[in-house]
Amino acid sequence: MERRVLIAILLSFIVLYVYQAWVVKPAPKRAVSAPAAAPASNSSASVAVGSATPVTAPASAPVSATVVGDSAEREIRIETRDVIAVFTNRGARLKSWRLKKYLDQQRQPQELIENSPPHPLPFTLQTTDDSLNASLNDSLYSVSAVPSSVIATPTDVRFEYRNEAGVRALKEFHLTPDSYIVGFRLDVAAGDRSVSPAIAWGPAVGDVAEVSRYTQKAEGIFFQSGKAQRLSAKDISKQPSYEGEFLFAGVDDNYFMTVALPKGAVRITYQPVAIPVLPPSKDAPRDLVSFSIEPKGTRELQFFAGPKDFDVLAAIGPDVTRAINFGMFAVIVVPLLKSLKWVNGYVGNYGWAIIILTVIINIVIFPLRHKSVVSMRKMQEIQPEVKSIQDRYAKLKATDPAKQKMNQELMALYKERGVNPASGCVPILLTFPLIFAFYALLSTAIELRGAPFLGWIHDLSAHDPYYVTPILMGISQLWQQWMMPSAGVDPAQQKMMMFMPIMFAFMFLWAPAGLAIYWLVSNVWQIGQQYLTNYMIGPPAVRTVRPAAERRLKRVGGGKTEAADNKS
Repeated sequence: MERRVLIAILLSFIVLYVYQAWVVKPAPKRAVSAPAAAPASNSSASVAVGSATPVTAPASAPVSATVVGDSAEREIRIETRDVIAVFTNRGARLKSWRLKKYLDQQRQPQELIENSPPHPLPFTLQTTDDSLNASLNDSLYSVSAVPSSVIATPTDVRFEYRNEAGVRALKEFHLTPDSYIVGFRLDVAAGDRSVSPAIAWGPAVGDVAEVSRYTQKAEGIFFQSGKAQRLSAKDISKQPSYEGEFLFAGVDDNYFMTVALPKGAVRITYQPVAIPVLPPSKDAPRDLVSFSIEPKGTRELQFFAGPKDFDVLAAIGPDVTRAINFGMFAVIVVPLLKSLKWVNGYVGNYGWAIIILTVIINIVIFPLRHKSVVSMRKMQEIQPEVKSIQDRYAKLKATDPAKQKMNQELMALYKERGVNPASGCVPILLTFPLIFAFYALLSTAIELRGAPFLGWIHDLSAHDPYYVTPILMGISQLWQQWMMPSAGVDPAQQKMMMFMPIMFAFMFLWAPAGLAIYWLVSNVWQIGQQYLTNYMIGPPAVRTVRPAAERRLKRVGGGKTEAADNKS
């Protein structure tokens, strides 16, 4: 293969590796404060649908006597087609939000709320008055009637609290049967004074699926002025608060997000938090992000807590899909995602869908690769003549004007043989956006999360547990490298290129299995295409050039002699 192509491919993969290793950085570890109390167990799992169950946990005494409220703490469970929500009447807050269509490692509905005291539960109210905060968040609210089955129509849940000190609070939640959005209306007053508290959402998106350099960790996100901005822990430490009008603002990770959908100007504040692993272990704390949002006008907000599924987000608004980090080739990723889902609709297995789509992609780019191989074959045929020209000028310095004659001779040789040095490199480079777009798709598509393939691969978003696919991928890449033309390539460079398959096999050990399958199938296809192309164009007709010392001299008129190159 032409040297420039090899270098281009090597640099491209190095850029890809550096991006994953350094650009997608893990949030720096922060000190973990000791929890004030052991995390409350998720007792809602055993509660009947739509029930309000008493909770025996002790309650802190309210500051003033209650006028409107409840006498015992209760959990209110509401189930929709997609979500199991559990509210507590203590502070009228959300205690659990589980997604029925997405399962955790225990094959249970995925929980998106990290219930870890002393971190606040979602819809905790924050003001500058600690006494008021205690009344708003520790008191027992009265609860309106709730349905006793899975809701089939939009449902409102109303919480109300009043005390003798004049504190009044009304929280109303609006849930729909087929949405991950919860509407929220707030009305708070202290005496004759209306209060506009900030709405806090504790550690968000508590997904505990496999985390590696190929998956995005929890970070802040907001969409403003037509652009999605992501905030790492380092960014948040520099500037935790942002103001303005946002299409959405909150926290996301690789597959889920919890964001507010404000209707006007708001102030949002982020805070990185470290959640210790329970039971206590030597594992590093989980790095999450909490946020609070303070409306500047309206008291009505909407919150989305659900999957970063393209179709789900597109139903909210076309720009909301920008929350999925498809990278610079998003314009290509979206059609590929739709194609992958279309193929899966027929085969019913995302592993086979990846294989079929990989074959289709390689068929599409077959002409470009074929043209590249043909061009490189032409370059291979004239390599001896190219080397002969380069050897004649090898002793000259690069700054020597006579060195320019070498380039002139090379260009004349290319023109005579009908070879374009760039024609072997450009077709390959044109395929890179498609390859990298498919790579980005397989790294971010929630459709692969928990999707089985066959045999030992039970989750295409996690690494191959037995490392079979990355090892086979490395072997196939080594085979492919061995097939590449080596004429005119520096021996040291050949050794370096033969080392690349080992490096990539190591890189892909912890890559998502779906990504390793794609790369393996693509390598096998290219090996077959190389054999087919070699058969179609035949063996190379390599020209040889005699060394200068062996050139024959022929006599010409006037007794002069002229050196003549003998070429065979």
